[in-house]
Amino acid sequence: MNERDHEAQWTRVAPASDIEPGSAITVPGVTPAVAVFNVDGEFLSTADTCTHAESALSEGFIEGATVECEFHFAKFCLRTGTALTAPATVAIDVYPVKVENGDVYVDVSGPRH
Repeated sequence: MNERDHEAQWTRVAPASDIEPGSAITVPGVTPAVAVFNVDGEFLSTADTCTHAESALSEGFIEGATVECEFHFAKFCLRTGTALTAPATVAIDVYPVKVENGDVYVDVSGPRH
């Protein structure tokens, strides 16, 4: 499914100022869990669960536009969702993000691939 195949469902996450550079937050009330990462002022959103083992990526180590799962140290690209290192071999979903009036929103209607 691409972005044109669904109607956007923008969910407010938090004020942009509440998500510090190099940190992440989960989108409230969304299942499966989705995270938003602040990469030097750029907001990126992915599935929050590592595809290798069920660990919260929002709790992982963020370096540039990558996140490292704290459980087995698999790394993922936050822009594309690509699994960059073993033991993960399956990409994570990524979601569209926008900032409006100082608040961060994620389109949780379906991942972008």
